[in-house]
Amino acid sequence: MALTKYNWILALITIFFCVSAFMNGANDVANSYATSVAARTLTMPQVGFLSMITEFVGAVALGNRVTNTIKNGIISIKRFNGNPGSLMLAMASAEFGSATWLAIATTAGYPVSTTQTIVGALIGVGFAADSPVVWEWKSGSVSQVAASWVIAPLLAACFAAIVFSTIKFGVLERSNPFKLGMLAIPFYLAFTCAVLALFMVIEAPNAPSLEEFGAGKAVGIVLGVFFGILILAYIFVRPYLHRRLIKGDSRIKFYHIPLGPLLMKDDPPLYWPAKADGVVVIDYYENAYAAKDSSIEHLSDSEKDVAISTSLEKANPLVVPTARNRIVTPEERFLAPAKHLPVAHPSRLYGFLKYFLFQGVTRDCVSHEDPRLQATHARCKVYDNRTEHLFTYCQVLSAMLMSIAHGSNDVANAVGPWAATYSTWRADEVATKVPTPVWMLVIAGFLLGAGFWFFGFKIIRALGNRITQMSPSRGFSTELGAAITVLLASRVGLPVSTTQCLAGATVGVALMNFDVRAVNWRQIAFIFSGWVLTLPCAGLLSGLVMAMALNTPHL
Repeated sequence: MALTKYNWILALITIFFCVSAFMNGANDVANSYATSVAARTLTMPQVGFLSMITEFVGAVALGNRVTNTIKNGIISIKRFNGNPGSLMLAMASAEFGSATWLAIATTAGYPVSTTQTIVGALIGVGFAADSPVVWEWKSGSVSQVAASWVIAPLLAACFAAIVFSTIKFGVLERSNPFKLGMLAIPFYLAFTCAVLALFMVIEAPNAPSLEEFGAGKAVGIVLGVFFGILILAYIFVRPYLHRRLIKGDSRIKFYHIPLGPLLMKDDPPLYWPAKADGVVVIDYYENAYAAKDSSIEHLSDSEKDVAISTSLEKANPLVVPTARNRIVTPEERFLAPAKHLPVAHPSRLYGFLKYFLFQGVTRDCVSHEDPRLQATHARCKVYDNRTEHLFTYCQVLSAMLMSIAHGSNDVANAVGPWAATYSTWRADEVATKVPTPVWMLVIAGFLLGAGFWFFGFKIIRALGNRITQMSPSRGFSTELGAAITVLLASRVGLPVSTTQCLAGATVGVALMNFDVRAVNWRQIAFIFSGWVLTLPCAGLLSGLVMAMALNTPHL
């Protein structure tokens, strides 16, 4: 018998769930792709389409079929035994707190952990309902969540720095970096796939634990993936790179990789070739400074000296912070052409529709107008563009697989309370573990991708080159370092966040310039403040709603 008298709670939590999943996508999905956009490896429209696909696949194909109603056991379920209506109210309050804080954080540009957001919301509910909260040091406890604010970024910074150091000293700073890069890229592709295969084996919600699965099987899978990808890279990827980068054939695109050895011919049989006079390799270090006044006088004397001296040290033509070609804004592209027409005119309505659908993926997330940030970028070394281009393929691959992993793991943050409330409503009893219907995962997967499509640009800006100068090799090292950190943390039971790992990894890579001023510490402080505010703010929002609902006078 369904709890029909609490239909209103089910309706409210459904609304809160939609907002929470949407904002989860707007905030957390950007983690996987921020470095790819900042490094100019992918454009925002490309990332928008990829995120819709990868998040949906992760949520639906790999999403957990059994969701814990109380995330990480952070509060005791015993308080709600025999009172299913109160559990429904608690879950609705937690979903409200999570959705509201994620909306506020995303609007303000705070990259926050959605996992820690729902944990904070549940803590607030626990206080309001007088339910015990787990504070002592144990798996998923509040103390471990707080510790992860420091531990996760430090570990990720170390691993990312190690990965980048192998690229920096083994390839980028050698006398013939491109030649060495061509030799090394199959190994980096294979290693990336092996690490991410291990990530999927261990971290997939429906997968058995490493102990149950067997260490031998896991090692076999990792080695099999490594050598399999290595062979495929030599057969298919190297001929593609040779044709495109050595012969300079701009007709070649990524979808020609399956041609493999055929690309070594003088006139390979190309399907859907690109323009013969197109750009082979873009400038991954194009100046991102986009002040309205392009004069160097925007900089202070010290900042001018930094830009000039660093450019000379790099033995590159002097690049001063002049304005780059300004990218047309969505308002100018979609709204301005029909601005003179009446509001009800079809052309203007069509402009409004295009603006609504595409404003989130047509914004400039690379340029900035901060002269201090320009001085920070100027302290980062510039490497050969062709060599950097080699790492774009590793970067895209790692970003896509990280996004799939995010969809599979973090979908429970939004679905958990909703699934618990729905199951409790249907069964008329408290549900501690509930089956998650596939249709819920389908809705959540779509909302995750849609959230990024419309509002992901805010977090892309915060986590991209607002921290340091990003390039494909740096972005790849950042993503791989973060993935390794999440893997190891999961084995010791530390509840780390991909947001924290990626921010820390970015700093670790930036410090490989051996200059602490190559990091925008103001942005790091801004991001860190968002992490610290997450638990109390989400908890306060959900706790206040729960307390008011429990203590509301009634006739």
